Amino acid sequence: MNKTVTFSFSSTKYQGAEATETFTFKELDIDENLDNKALKIEINRTFQAWVWEKLNISSSIVINETSADSTDYIQ
Repeated sequence: MNKTVTFSFSSTKYQGAEATETFTFKELDIDENLDNKALKIEINRTFQAWVWEKLNISSSIVINETSADSTDYIQ
């Protein structure tokens, strides 16, 4: 069977920041026989990667500790 999944997002704040794309499980290298829980996790992981790629976002988080002289960077 050829299962498909459609990813989409839109922004109410930024005009033109939307996308919709349909993929087969084979294109995404997702095993169609996964149980529902594992399938949900895999599709969610793939969706997040797809959104980040579409928006071309890079980010970083900096945590400053007031009691220490060091700064930790999380990427």
